[in-house]
Amino acid sequence: MKRIFITGAASGIGLATAKLFHRNGWQVGITDINSQALKSVAAELDNIWYRKLDVTDDIACQHAVKDFAEEGGLDVLFNCAGILQMGRFEDIPAAKHKQIIDINVTGLINMSLAAYPHLLESKSPVVINMSSASAMYGTPHFASYSASKFAVRALTESLDIEWGRQGIRVTDVMPPFVSTPMVTEAEFRAPVIDRMGVNLDAEDIANAVWQTANQDTGVHNPVGGFFKMMKLGDKLLPAATTRMLMKFLSRE
Repeated sequence: MKRIFITGAASGIGLATAKLFHRNGWQVGITDINSQALKSVAAELDNIWYRKLDVTDDIACQHAVKDFAEEGGLDVLFNCAGILQMGRFEDIPAAKHKQIIDINVTGLINMSLAAYPHLLESKSPVVINMSSASAMYGTPHFASYSASKFAVRALTESLDIEWGRQGIRVTDVMPPFVSTPMVTEAEFRAPVIDRMGVNLDAEDIANAVWQTANQDTGVHNPVGGFFKMMKLGDKLLPAATTRMLMKFLSRE
């Protein structure tokens, strides 16, 4: 039985992914900072491993992954935990900017380091990082979040080569806006969301993670037709074109 460890799995994309892999016979380990929501998920899905975890705590990450892997190994790590706050850069407190970077970037680093020795024991190890369309071009009203996803993109590309030499495949999924509470329940709604629309749900991203876990789909995996076209255009057209498009979509 193959085994996947998912962070940020008590809601949204992480939860949809846990359900999909569980339904397909995988042993699933889930973590989240929200212990109450985590317990509800564990009650719904039988034979699931779970633990409350703050991914910014590197020691706790090491213990969690070790305890899960000791029960039968680790094949896939899905770094899904992340937070977002939309708004004008100057209106968001410095502490919130820091928290976004700590969870989205440092948390991913902590988990990847914790999983590394256990992934080496797998026959087909994979690390899947939750990236974003915001990693293609800096997105207004998402400045810190976008910066964090640029970091995720760089880490993915670097480790794809570095760890690839050791047999560990490192990849990411890059969706645009997804219908999750982080987006739909936000106090500030970025203009770019209204112009691009929210056309994906958590299950769409879970399906992309499933495909990426089971096939070598490449380093970056854009999700959704519109963003795939944008990414292609970014390669073929001058950078100024992408900048102009972003200015247009994000105008207030």
